Amino acid sequence: MLRDEDRIFRNLYGTDDWRLAGARRRGIWDNTKELIERGRDKIIDEVKKSDLRGRGGAGFPTGLKWSFMPKQSDGRPAYLVVNADESEPGTCKDREILRFDPHMLIEGCLVAGFAMGTVATYIYIRGEFYSEAIHLQAAIDEAYAAGLIGKNACGTGYNHDVYLHRGAGAYICGEETAQLESLEGKKGQPRLKPPFPAAVGLYGCPTTVNNVETIAVGPTILRRGADWWLKIGRPKNTGTKIFCISGHVNKPCNVEEEMGIPLKELIEKHAGGVRGGWDNLLAIIPGGSSVPLLPKSICDTVLMDFDSLREVKSGLGTAAVIVMDKSTDVIAAIARLSHFYMHESCGQCTPCREGTGWMWRVMERMVKGNASIEEIASLEDVTKQIEGHTICALGDAAAWPIQGLIRHFRPLLEQRINDYRGRTAKAAE
Repeated sequence: MLRDEDRIFRNLYGTDDWRLAGARRRGIWDNTKELIERGRDKIIDEVKKSDLRGRGGAGFPTGLKWSFMPKQSDGRPAYLVVNADESEPGTCKDREILRFDPHMLIEGCLVAGFAMGTVATYIYIRGEFYSEAIHLQAAIDEAYAAGLIGKNACGTGYNHDVYLHRGAGAYICGEETAQLESLEGKKGQPRLKPPFPAAVGLYGCPTTVNNVETIAVGPTILRRGADWWLKIGRPKNTGTKIFCISGHVNKPCNVEEEMGIPLKELIEKHAGGVRGGWDNLLAIIPGGSSVPLLPKSICDTVLMDFDSLREVKSGLGTAAVIVMDKSTDVIAAIARLSHFYMHESCGQCTPCREGTGWMWRVMERMVKGNASIEEIASLEDVTKQIEGHTICALGDAAAWPIQGLIRHFRPLLEQRINDYRGRTAKAAE
């Protein structure tokens, strides 16, 4: 369990002032100049040493990603883009940072931007985050007025601007290249890679796209040191993480905990346990709607980190823990997610455009049992035809929940089909 002195997000619940004065009381903007004066290489080396992995879902090593940015300018400006388009069902961690600790993100933008040699940060925020955008823009204005960003930021001689851009509510714009297209005023559709954003990104310039939580923790890691961060969590799964716990628990919540905490401990200690007790648990989606669900038998012992969840064929994703007790129609729940991914597909790739609709229609029949046993195998085969065959990972995200359902609840699917056949035969007599 995370010690109180190791917490990074000290205003996660909005109990303190979110403006500049409150942020400074919590240690934000504390000698930021000294952090920047360490130099680009030392900042990136320290982040690499910490083993910080991206908090947006993929878990890619952050320091390594920063190091991909060109060291020498070829005349093009470089940019940092912060992905605040938090649209994954079940996920609401970035929202709390934006709403209650926006200066934490802005300071992170300055430090990370300097480390990568960028001239500006564009924060792309989800269109529905109205109050969060208001708070963030107010914090940006305060930071400019205090000389913390802009020209000669924090008195370092480094110039760095921060711009807020409001999206229009498209899930696909959470994908980094679709986000860059949207920022440029185009339709939000993913780009083919290569070239990667570090070479050709926003406006054709070198760009790094990072999640809100990833950027927000940077200055604290630099202040307290990579060795401190490495002591929290497990090897290659280090530091703290904000977990979003929702569904059939007694106290839904957001909580900062150490990486690698047992899933059962996380739920019982912070969310008041499963409704009706742990034995009433059916399944849990551990990392937002795009990762495969896990049955109770795995949830009993699994740890909440990137590698542990990958070993059980799921993923940490955004660490959005969706709890389903035995009252849940798990087939209907996955069908609902199938509808979401069908609706949010940008339509650019044929496997995703056609496959997500096909999977949803089959899942709707599976909910009723109006299918054949053989169609379960056909459905699984289609998920694998979509997975890995699209420009971005939305196709994977649509396929994985269904794969998890078939992997762990195939007998339930078969029973639903047999029950439907029995009712139909009886009605025909």
